[in-house]
Amino acid sequence: MNYGEIKKCDIADGPGVRVTLFVSGCTNHCKGCFQPQTWDFDFGKPFTEETEQIIFDELDKPFICGLTLLGGDPFEPQNQRALVPFLHKVKERYPDKTIWAYSGFTLDGHLWKDGSHPRCEVTDEMLSMLDVLVDGPFVEEQKDIRLLFRGSANQRLIDMNETRKQGQIVLWEGN
Repeated sequence: MNYGEIKKCDIADGPGVRVTLFVSGCTNHCKGCFQPQTWDFDFGKPFTEETEQIIFDELDKPFICGLTLLGGDPFEPQNQRALVPFLHKVKERYPDKTIWAYSGFTLDGHLWKDGSHPRCEVTDEMLSMLDVLVDGPFVEEQKDIRLLFRGSANQRLIDMNETRKQGQIVLWEGN
């Protein structure tokens, strides 16, 4: 897996101050995407143990609330396979910090659906480690800069902990 950028002090992609990893590779190609260079799976640099250590060094800081995964798309199958072992380390080292992920794929339309492009052998495992999933493609015609932590009105902020407990999609309400 490659990545395009690590933001060490992000306040736009989840609550509090966060570390944000922009992975490379996306097949959604949303019109008006703010990171179209990350559509290319070969964009950026290889994600290595050194990359992990950079992120861990930032997550060690007490004012950092968590990790956010953006892209590209973290739920492209090859990205999932690379991210799952890393996310296990994050959960183990930082159990009190939240993990958010953004995806142009929808939870109920793609990620839970057998046979869909993004669903693979590690999808459920990756979903199990998320606190919030912001799902749905960016739709330029529904762009609204007043929306909290999302770019277009069709995107949902899904509380994955409550969704797992209730067995149905529960939207995040900012707790």
